[in-house]
Amino acid sequence: MINHSLIVTLKKLHGNVRGCVYTEPLWGIPYNLYAPYVSVYMLAIGLTDSQIGLITSVGLFFQIFWAMSGGAITDKFGRKRTTLIFDIISWSVPCLIWAVAQNFNYFLIAAIINSVWRVTMNSWQCLMVEDTDPRLLVEVYSWVYIAGLLSAFVSPITGLLIEQFTLVPTIRGLYLLAFLMMTAKFFIMNALVTETQQGLIRMNATKNQHLFGILREYPHVLKQVLHTPTTLFTLGLMIILSICLMIHGTFWSILVTEKLQVPAQYLALYPFARSITMLFFFFLVMPRVREIEVHKPMIFGFLGLIVSLVLLINIPPQNYLLLLVTTILDGCSIPLASTLLDKLVIVTVDPQERSRIMAILYVMVIMFTSPFGWIAGQLSEINRNLPFALNIMLFSIGILLTYLASRLTKVGVDRQQLADEAVQA
Repeated sequence: MINHSLIVTLKKLHGNVRGCVYTEPLWGIPYNLYAPYVSVYMLAIGLTDSQIGLITSVGLFFQIFWAMSGGAITDKFGRKRTTLIFDIISWSVPCLIWAVAQNFNYFLIAAIINSVWRVTMNSWQCLMVEDTDPRLLVEVYSWVYIAGLLSAFVSPITGLLIEQFTLVPTIRGLYLLAFLMMTAKFFIMNALVTETQQGLIRMNATKNQHLFGILREYPHVLKQVLHTPTTLFTLGLMIILSICLMIHGTFWSILVTEKLQVPAQYLALYPFARSITMLFFFFLVMPRVREIEVHKPMIFGFLGLIVSLVLLINIPPQNYLLLLVTTILDGCSIPLASTLLDKLVIVTVDPQERSRIMAILYVMVIMFTSPFGWIAGQLSEINRNLPFALNIMLFSIGILLTYLASRLTKVGVDRQQLADEAVQA
């Protein structure tokens, strides 16, 4: 085990990627402790399914502005400084609001402030990958996911706390814990990292420009995106995964507690099972797919998610075993879809324009994703199976897009080989 490729990679990490990965559990653990309970916490305070969906959509709407601005802000102020400032705004402040929330307005305000995380999604990824060997990206992103999955070892405590203190006081306490741990993470990571080489180049290039001047250059960058088919296919997959994970994360706990009649104190057991499954999967399977062309494993990931959802919407009430089966299947499928898509995003983006291209991609992802919080909320009020039926349809489209992307990549490789042979001849 000590010679496992993931362990070897972790030990060899240095520089910015080490600071980003090593501190990630301070964010991932508290987030994954409260995340399964967010929707039922809202229900317990008195919100309706449609209000929960509306909050999700409003948050996504505001994310459009911050995602578009994120590339310019990251270039202007640097990856390191941007990450620290906007992490505190987007996570520390909302955690305090969620901890004392009393009604719809609290959650709405917190969602609007939390939308600023789109800036740090850009700056943090640039900080982590720009000076990192591309061959390590699968392992690096695997460790980012593993950092959050470490909450699996303490998540059953949440169920015990809910049983002892009830749902609302427990989740309020978890939000306060998240505030402390996340804020500590932001300052510790900032002390461990330095500005990237590309970050220094972009800061120097934009030092005499206003933010709006940088934003005016976006149409040129957008044209570059629209004329790169591989990036467009990657964008389509990003949109599908974003919509489906948002719907699943928002409405899974509602379906399980309201339709399947699973008591809230048992909810933590299923994220625990999924996290343990994903941990084993990251260690046993993901290193084996590092050198494989990413499209085939992604198709298997989407297929697994479809089968999981078909089972989920057909589970009889209080059938804990079948619910566990769908959860384990989820745990095997998500790494194949999400981790490899993360790598695909990085390798298909022009490194010279990474921050602005990624900003545009995230804006387009949010624009397409934002209506689906409200749509899924309306569907859930009609029938709590419908949001997941929508996910099945979207994952099916994801399989088609992945197949087309693989064909496009193969054609590009074949043409390059023919061109090389012609030059040699």
